[in-house]
Amino acid sequence: MTTGTSKPKVLLVGEFIYSKQKWSELEEIAEVIQSESTTREQFIQDLKTKYNDITCIARTFYSINETGRFDADLAQHMPKTLKSVSHCGAGYDQVDVEPFTRLGVQVSNVTEPVERPTADVAVFLVLACMRNFLQGRQILMNGEWPSNGDKEAAGAPLGHTPQGKVVGILGMGGIGRAIRDRLKPFGFDGIVYYNRKQLSPELEKGAEYVTMDELFKQSDVIIIGVPLNAKTRHLIDKEAIQKMKDGVVLVNIARGAIIDEKHLPELIKSGKIGAFVNLPNVVALPHMGTHSVEALTNMEEWVVCNVETFIKTGKLKTIVPEQQGIF
Repeated sequence: MTTGTSKPKVLLVGEFIYSKQKWSELEEIAEVIQSESTTREQFIQDLKTKYNDITCIARTFYSINETGRFDADLAQHMPKTLKSVSHCGAGYDQVDVEPFTRLGVQVSNVTEPVERPTADVAVFLVLACMRNFLQGRQILMNGEWPSNGDKEAAGAPLGHTPQGKVVGILGMGGIGRAIRDRLKPFGFDGIVYYNRKQLSPELEKGAEYVTMDELFKQSDVIIIGVPLNAKTRHLIDKEAIQKMKDGVVLVNIARGAIIDEKHLPELIKSGKIGAFVNLPNVVALPHMGTHSVEALTNMEEWVVCNVETFIKTGKLKTIVPEQQGIF
């Protein structure tokens, strides 16, 4: 990707904290520049001036606070030299892929490094909801156990074990498969899944492919792991929830907008959903699926690898699904 003796320029948008050594090593084949823009307006102006000859952009999740979304409006201000955008995250709803595709700009996300840590959090949420662990902890922290007497859990609702229960996984990509592998040893009666297309038997590993409606009807626990896009926004609405079993445990490890949340409180209070933030049977976490030193290091280094692969071969390592077969 170099022309003559010049090195391609790579613009880092947002701070890459855990991969500084890798970026330093990349400077053997590229000129790495840290963006100094603090607002979207400034970023657009800088793209026309001091960043007007960049080849690659690597962006962090939190850089949206500085540049806003990488949408069609921002895409039109990109320099003609830009050839790739590498996003540091599995979900890439901050980047509108279509306008960049039209410009001939490849887009990549992070895949493998997010799978295991996110799946770990999903298992925690499943067990915490099924067994009412956080309600029990709150009772303990309130000093109500064992001082108030007769019951082992001081009034925490009885939970449920995995035996005899069916888990439904909505979205069987790498994260969904990692969740399946972690849940198998707990002894669930079955694992069903819905995906855009059925997986090969080697990838299914015993999970059963069903329609989305069948997944809703069969599952005692539903884990949502689909990417957010125009087709999946509010995919789980009141109509979908009404198709689910009474008392279903709903675990969302994807973007919040996958669920149309305005009806959730009434459905939880009615018992339709067995486990919202202000309700005792809701387990809510901030964005912690990859909130570990190891996960963030691996993710950032994956971005470096994407950029390096592009510079050496002209193609990103993990190009997003919408662009596969185009570049």
